[in-house]
Amino acid sequence: MSSDEPLSWRRLLAFFIPLGISASLVTISHVIINSTLARSDQAEVVIASYALAGSLLAVTERPSTLLRQTCSALVRDRLSFQALIYVTKIFLAAVLLLGGAIVYTPIGTSIFKYLFGVDKALLEPVIQVYQILMFVSIFSVIRNIYQGVIITNNKTKWLTIGMIIRLAGMYSLSLYFIWTDSVTSGTVGAIIFAAGMLIEAAVSYLEGRKIVQHMPEQIEEHHIKTKGQVFYFYKPLLLSSLVAMFIGPIINIMLGKTEGIALAISSFAIAGSIMQLMLSFFTYIHQIVLNFHNAYPRKVNQFALTMGFIPFLLTLTVAYTPLGPWFLEHAMNVRGELLEESLRTLRAFILFTLITPFLDYSNGLILLRGQTKTMFRSQTANAICTTIVLIILVLAAPGLNGVIGAVAQSTGLLAELLIVWMVIRRTNREPSLQSKSSPNKSIDA
Repeated sequence: MSSDEPLSWRRLLAFFIPLGISASLVTISHVIINSTLARSDQAEVVIASYALAGSLLAVTERPSTLLRQTCSALVRDRLSFQALIYVTKIFLAAVLLLGGAIVYTPIGTSIFKYLFGVDKALLEPVIQVYQILMFVSIFSVIRNIYQGVIITNNKTKWLTIGMIIRLAGMYSLSLYFIWTDSVTSGTVGAIIFAAGMLIEAAVSYLEGRKIVQHMPEQIEEHHIKTKGQVFYFYKPLLLSSLVAMFIGPIINIMLGKTEGIALAISSFAIAGSIMQLMLSFFTYIHQIVLNFHNAYPRKVNQFALTMGFIPFLLTLTVAYTPLGPWFLEHAMNVRGELLEESLRTLRAFILFTLITPFLDYSNGLILLRGQTKTMFRSQTANAICTTIVLIILVLAAPGLNGVIGAVAQSTGLLAELLIVWMVIRRTNREPSLQSKSSPNKSIDA
């Protein structure tokens, strides 16, 4: 009997849909915060101070998110979980040390002023916001490592439950600030966001901790036993995230050299937000691979192939039917030339939505095999290719405006996928991380 038969589509969907819903609900948290800050008498300044501090938080958040994948790939008993906890503590200490330097030394002023281009008048409000946001890293790390355990044990409904409770808490706190007329600075947004993350971390901890307590102390055939093995797996992921963080700023810098600077940057941002909306539900395909590919490879491949085309078809529908102009005008209040330019940029993002789910699937295979050095190489290829295409298009056709950013980002993602596919093809017969039995075997190709 085929190993695929016991795994039904119903079981796959029951695993995947809660993950997709929780990822999609994240966008609502940003809506709650921005709509609250918009009640301020100085809404533009308040929202800007929160957004700028949040942009730095996003840099430190990405490595934290990778701890979830690391946990899903490596943790199978309490010994491997303790090894992960040790590496997590080192990472968290480094992030908090950096946060302290940003908040309490001139380093922070220099980063926001020169790297993020923050106006002098906004520097103090931005640092005040980051003074609160830096502690979000603690909650984020707790959430991610325990969500990794929850996902591995097929209890993905708890991610959706945690997100719903988080949103309820954030909305209640938002109403409190509005009713008490306390929306006076961007720190209000930081408090709401930190409270939401604390709630989600608490839910993940309470459920994840119960699972950890019922894990066996040590599975002899599971070869992840030391903190060194965990760090060897995680280090390339960390380096790849550092490379990835430069892509966004590079795109914005180059869009600043187009013919219509404001139009280019705004249309790219609007089209990008729609594109991410189409993709958000499908960002956990790698978890399907990590949890089911070993036993049911054919079923997982069928599932990924089916799900992978949905974001592409959704974006195609929005970009090339009357639904697109209607959505931009009525849902996002975008009109005139900006509407036309945003729609044109969205059409250039179609390749991006086609590639992303299959890259996520491929990265799942890379994580499953422990070949994390590949992700550093592929992310580097992405950054280099994106930069080259940006320079060529800005010099050759600056009138393309926001389209330049979409084409460059899509091409960079294609380069990343090609690198990953080459490695998978070359090492197709290698065993996965979970199926390796010898503790002395390397966990990286």
